[in-house]
Amino acid sequence: MADAKKKSGLSDVDAAIEEIMANVEGGAGPDDTATGRGEAPEIDIEAVLAERDELRDKFMRAIADAENTRKRGERDRREAEQYGGSKLARDMLPVYDNLKRALEVVDDDLRTQAPGLIEGVELTMRELLNIFEKHGITKITPKVGDKFDPQLHQAMFEAPVPDTKAGDIIQVMGEGFLLHDRLLRPAQVGVSSNPG
Repeated sequence: MADAKKKSGLSDVDAAIEEIMANVEGGAGPDDTATGRGEAPEIDIEAVLAERDELRDKFMRAIADAENTRKRGERDRREAEQYGGSKLARDMLPVYDNLKRALEVVDDDLRTQAPGLIEGVELTMRELLNIFEKHGITKITPKVGDKFDPQLHQAMFEAPVPDTKAGDIIQVMGEGFLLHDRLLRPAQVGVSSNPG
């Protein structure tokens, strides 16, 4: 549709130029008797063509600006849709951490004493993970021996550990999270500083 508008806008300018050119070349002009001069007015063809080119250039720039604005608005809308909830997502991470800690301390004795409570915590954790997945939040779960990645991991300490290379993860203290492709929280790890 934009192409049709471009073409019709340019064709109107071109049609006006052609009409002027036909009038000049054919000797036709305003009513000679009405002006009282008896001759056609002179038209500077070069000036008219220059003005046409200038108007065409302005028109094309306006169309390009409108298209760029539309694309920028679409990109901003997509980013707001994907990343608009990042503050809320970041605020929900401690809830995940606390539920995980609660489930880590559950043993068989506690499971027999309060099975309903444990099941409720497990269901809450599952629902939270389903909501995370639905909204594009993924866990970063490094393992001991993985290579340290500063884009995804936060080094909490360095220690020379035998049988490791510098930059190897030697301990995982906390999981990290991504919102689509943006980092919400880095995984907290210990890193080997062993020179060998």
